Amino acid sequence: MLLALVLALRLPLLWLGVPVSAAELRLLLLGEGVAGRAWPYRDLYDGTAPLAAAAAGLLELAWSRPLLLYRAAALGLLLVQALRFNAVLNRADVHPERGYLAGLTYLVVASLTSDLDTLSPLLIGHTFIIFALSALLPTSREGYDNRRLFRAGFLVGLAALCYLPLAFFVGLGLFAVLIFAANSFRSSLLLVCGFLSPYALVATVFLYVGALPGFSAMHLERGLRPAVAAADGLPPAVAWPLLVGVAVLLLLALLRAGSTALGLVLQSKFRQLMLVWLLVALAVLAVGRGLAPGSVLVLLPPLSYFGLYLWQQLPGRAGWLPELLFVLVLGLVVVLRYRELVPGLATLLRLPPESTFAPQPNPAYRQLAPGQPVLVLGPDRRAYLAHPAARPYLDWPLAETDFSHLNEYAAVVHIGRSLGQRPPVYILDQNKLLPRLRYLLPQVFGAYEPVPGVAGAYQLRK
Repeated sequence: MLLALVLALRLPLLWLGVPVSAAELRLLLLGEGVAGRAWPYRDLYDGTAPLAAAAAGLLELAWSRPLLLYRAAALGLLLVQALRFNAVLNRADVHPERGYLAGLTYLVVASLTSDLDTLSPLLIGHTFIIFALSALLPTSREGYDNRRLFRAGFLVGLAALCYLPLAFFVGLGLFAVLIFAANSFRSSLLLVCGFLSPYALVATVFLYVGALPGFSAMHLERGLRPAVAAADGLPPAVAWPLLVGVAVLLLLALLRAGSTALGLVLQSKFRQLMLVWLLVALAVLAVGRGLAPGSVLVLLPPLSYFGLYLWQQLPGRAGWLPELLFVLVLGLVVVLRYRELVPGLATLLRLPPESTFAPQPNPAYRQLAPGQPVLVLGPDRRAYLAHPAARPYLDWPLAETDFSHLNEYAAVVHIGRSLGQRPPVYILDQNKLLPRLRYLLPQVFGAYEPVPGVAGAYQLRK
């Protein structure tokens, strides 16, 4: 029944079609490059975390631009996260009552926005965080804790390799060590070593292929910047109201949990752990300013746990209140989710649909031959909906490091080396840089001529 309810909420809209989101478009471009044997940070200039780029490359190997696989993977990951989190709660007996209410809350609230129907680095990385939870509940025997704590740190490291702000969950692991493990210092070292291990492996690989400087500059140095962490997300007019709605429900659950006494020591400690989880989730949201694709996701585990107290039966004649509250929450999710299909509802709610902000094809680019590499000298990425990106400049903020410093010799030489071997078929000059590039690098940009009828578009002469 849980799966039937969630599929009934999601499948009709998925059947009608969800536009390609900005986050999916970035993964599609990365997947094309990785599947074509290009290395991130060396052949592809983009700040997406390496494990997310590798996942996009694997999906690209199935077929070209596998958007259907992206949607299936997003739905599958959400189901796995909810069921795994629910199973950990039941197995550890962290609540007086067992059941599937935690998984139900997780999946129903996750259906609030179509932003979680699309694949994103945060969605991929959050799956590793959920799987790390069971390893963060060690016994008091130090010899038994060793492998579990190392595994927990390793999983958090994999999550950070998908979306760097998820590295904050190391703090959650250290708190779990403090309240559960016998030898806190040694256990903390095991956790930190486990976290650093996947980074050491990835850094070693990038060292041998010559991509380590780019990995350091594009992932490690830029990954925690708000503008980078929030890239490709929904605008504040949509993202923040959705977060506020989830936060209000979470606040009600916290108030209900605070008035409920727990008998077992483990249950009390786990409640403390989930409070710290909530603080870490807020830190992840703060880095991305609540605008990162899939930001609602990091609040779902605390909400699902504390929601168990919200849904439990009240004494006396008010036993019907939890059922009524859940029906109201479910109805609100349905209204918000289907607001685009009801004329005037989005205007009444003052909440534009997420599809309004999805990249739309530019009619002016229909004259360009589809499937040919395009270099976009500007922030408008709509041309990439029908064209692969020219390597290595996938991300304009990173490309500006070179193209906004044309008065520097090093930048000009770097552009010539990067584009000289694989010149793009088309150049879309949104910042009127091509005249100067022709003067500085005539051997690279001198062979381009304007495309008739398309302003700012240039084609490589045959």
